[in-house]
Amino acid sequence: MPKVSKIALQLEDVALPASSIAQLRKIATESAGTVILTAPPGAQRTQAAESLARTMGCALVRVDLAQVVSRFIGETEKNLDLVFAEAAASSAALFFDEADALFGKRSGVKDSHDRYANVDVAYLLQKIGAHSGVVVLASSGRKNIDPAFLRRLRYVVDLPWPPKVG
Repeated sequence: MPKVSKIALQLEDVALPASSIAQLRKIATESAGTVILTAPPGAQRTQAAESLARTMGCALVRVDLAQVVSRFIGETEKNLDLVFAEAAASSAALFFDEADALFGKRSGVKDSHDRYANVDVAYLLQKIGAHSGVVVLASSGRKNIDPAFLRRLRYVVDLPWPPKVG
């Protein structure tokens, strides 16, 4: 289900400003916590996550949300258990791209599908909170993420586009 990235990039290889590289280096030294990389599409979020994992000396497990989230009750939780168990067993960092699909601004619960979607998100938050390694989320922008979720994150790194290196 998840894909392990073969990482070749160093942090310095990614076109990012010095301040963003410094933030990612700090995260790498702590080797724990949850970070969200916010940037528009094409802003090297994946490369930044890969280079962060390389700096930490670990693999990066890329999680495809389309394969993890299931319409069947209980399946999403089982899939998340497998993903987090694999990351824990291999001391890998986890990478969830397009996190705003899960952690977007909430709307009211209109039917049972909304209620179960909220249960899936709550379960994922629980797994992220209990995970001892680094979890990297990527989003197309801070404004797309629910503010209550942003408060739970240890780090928010805004990646500018186009990059202003220096």
